Amino acid sequence: MTVYGLVQGVGFRYFVLRKATELGLKGYVKNQYDGTVLTVAEGEKYLIELLFNELKIGPMHADVRDIKISWQSFVGEFSNFEIRRY
Repeated sequence: MTVYGLVQGVGFRYFVLRKATELGLKGYVKNQYDGTVLTVAEGEKYLIELLFNELKIGPMHADVRDIKISWQSFVGEFSNFEIRRY
């Protein structure tokens, strides 16, 4: 999932980390150089859809303008959910 708008410098990655962990998803979230936030998540489809709906809103100081999702096959490559640096 790629989130566009005012999503860096507003606690967005920590928001995603908290929500994804609550849902039991695995993967990561990171800032991109173009100002977007990228989230890669593995888990049940309905749980990823719940996360997607949370990301449309974001934390209080974020201004989400758009969000894109790309579905891929499950490969089980992650053991937890983490924040990654660029």
